[in-house]
Amino acid sequence: MIKNKKAYFNYEILESLEAGIVLSGAEVKAIRENRVNLEDAYVKVINDELWLVNANIAKFKHSGDVEYDATKSRKLLVKKNQVHSLHSKSTKGRMTLLPLKMYATRGKIKVQVGLGRGKKRHEKKNIQKERDLKRELHREQRKYMVK
Repeated sequence: MIKNKKAYFNYEILESLEAGIVLSGAEVKAIRENRVNLEDAYVKVINDELWLVNANIAKFKHSGDVEYDATKSRKLLVKKNQVHSLHSKSTKGRMTLLPLKMYATRGKIKVQVGLGRGKKRHEKKNIQKERDLKRELHREQRKYMVK
């Protein structure tokens, strides 16, 4: 399973759904080897279809494809009513569609798409401060429990 950790840090995820993805055989093998980077990727609605844009799926090492493009756009497979719902929510609320996870289930590759609202810089700093405080508290508790 490949997670987009940057999406969870930079965005507040409000809603998510599972989508299939159109891939070639070599791309499926590369995904199973976890050779995917979703950090700069996003999902775009084009002609009432969802497209995964800028996801980097590295070339499978045993593939014979010479002109392979690792960051090409790939079509996501969802129902039309889900596309319309996501598109209206994203445009109305100034939100972004992001790939959150990519995983294999029952022999098929799935992408979890999330509807996210961007966090402000001060929100990210507050989250980081809370993590640091929890980490420090946990260290102190361990120090006294050992003795």
